[in-house]
Amino acid sequence: MSAPLSGRALSATAPAGIARVAVPASMSEDDVELLVLAQELLARVWRDGRHEVASAVRTADGAVHTGVHLEGSCRRSSICAEGVALGAARAAYPGEQPLSVTAVVSVQIKPAGRFRVIAPCGVCRELISDYSPDATVWITTVEENEVVPVRALDLLPDKSRRVW
Repeated sequence: MSAPLSGRALSATAPAGIARVAVPASMSEDDVELLVLAQELLARVWRDGRHEVASAVRTADGAVHTGVHLEGSCRRSSICAEGVALGAARAAYPGEQPLSVTAVVSVQIKPAGRFRVIAPCGVCRELISDYSPDATVWITTVEENEVVPVRALDLLPDKSRRVW
């Protein structure tokens, strides 16, 4: 795991006045680290229409890997932040060691000038659950607008399971 957050200040706003996500009471310090890192990354690289989402993932050994959304000119060439972060995590380990992700946090800057924890798109839900079906994925609920943890596989009811 990276350095603990106990001595680290969590600012109320990101650069340029972007309001940070309120840390949910149910979020562990380890997952708060993912939230902070994703927001810091996106605050640093955000560009409208190009880099609008950042993701941080924690692997079973406690290592953290990040990724940023890359928008392509033909849309289909675009790559989600979750896929970039998972690829970075996979690249950090020997080929015989399986990728095991324990938690995922992705953020986007909303037009109202706020960061928001977002759920992975359908393709990324498939990707995360293919590699780590029991990973905790933090999402913002639609009705209550509350940041909550969800098991990756629960984001895909009746998912076909592939044996790797």
